[in-house]
Amino acid sequence: MLQLSHKVFLAPMAGITDIPMRRIVFELTGGRVGFVSEMVAVNALSYKNAKTYKIADVRSEPYPVIVQLMGGDPLLFEDAAKLVTDLGAAGIDINMGCPVRKIIASHAGSDLMKDLPRASQIIEKTVHSTHLPVSVKFRKGWDNEHINAVEFAKMCAQSGASFVTVHGRTKAQGYTGTADWRIIKQVKEAIQIPVIGNGDITTPQRALEMFQTTNCDAVMLGRAALGNPWLLADICNTLEQKELALAQKKDIYQTLLKHIYYLRDYYGPNTALGLSRKYVCWYSKNFFEAKKFREAYMKISDFTQAIHEIENFFKHTLTGESL
Repeated sequence: MLQLSHKVFLAPMAGITDIPMRRIVFELTGGRVGFVSEMVAVNALSYKNAKTYKIADVRSEPYPVIVQLMGGDPLLFEDAAKLVTDLGAAGIDINMGCPVRKIIASHAGSDLMKDLPRASQIIEKTVHSTHLPVSVKFRKGWDNEHINAVEFAKMCAQSGASFVTVHGRTKAQGYTGTADWRIIKQVKEAIQIPVIGNGDITTPQRALEMFQTTNCDAVMLGRAALGNPWLLADICNTLEQKELALAQKKDIYQTLLKHIYYLRDYYGPNTALGLSRKYVCWYSKNFFEAKKFREAYMKISDFTQAIHEIENFFKHTLTGESL
C-alpha cells in the first residue's frame, strides 16, 4: 500500500493554489506540506490551451506537486495523464468533487458521483497511462438523499486509485453548512488505501480532531489558509509537538509583499495586480481600517503604486514596530 509523503496537504483551489501560493506555503512550512495543483481541464489540454498547459507544467518547482485533472471524457484522460507525467507531476489527482455548475454541466466534478461506471473508466484509463500514483478527490455524495461516498471509495480502490481524498460535504451543500467527518471515518473503515480528510479544518486543534475522529491518514485544508498560510505550518508543528508559528503583523506584511512579487514574476505586473486584490483582502482582514485600505487598493491600476499603497498602510498599522 502507498505511504503518503505528507500528513498535511494544501487543497487544490482554482485561481489560488498556483505556483506563487505553493512557493509561499513551501517556504513557511519547510516542505512539510503536500501540494495539489489547480484543476487542469483535460479537454483544454487536448486543445493545447497555453494557459492550461502552464498550470500543468510543474517542472520548475523544487518540491513534489500532484497535478489535478478534471473532465468527463475517459478517453481524454489517457493523453492528459501521459502529458502531465512528462510535465513533472509527482502524482495525478482526479477531480470528482467540484460542485461548480459549469463543471457539473460538462459531466465532470461531482457529476461523476452519479455515474460510477464512467468514473471507474476514467480512473482506469489514467492509471494505465502513467507510472505515477493516481488519487481521487470526491464528496460525501450528491445530496442528503444520495450519499454514496463509501460505495464510491470502494470503486476508486478497485479501479486502481492509490489513495482518496474525501470532502465531508455533499455537492448540494457546496461550501456551506458543516462537513460530516463521520463519512470520512466510514470511508477509512471500508477501504485499504490511504484516506485524506477534508472539510472544516480551521485550526491546529481541528486538524488533531480530524485525525482522532476519522483515523484518516492525512488532512487537507484550503479556504482556512487564505490570508493565513501560517496555519499549515501551525498544524505541522502541532503534529510534531513543536511551538506554533504565531505570525506577527510584520510577518503578514512581509509575506503579503513577497506573495505579490511572486505573482508579478510568474504572471507579469498587470495580471499580478488584478490577482493581488483578493490576497490584499485576505491578508489584511483583521487589521484596523482594513476596509478603507481595501477600497483604496481596488482603485489602483499601476503595480508600483499598489506596492506603495501596501507599504503605507502597514507603516501606519505597525507604528513603533520594525518592518
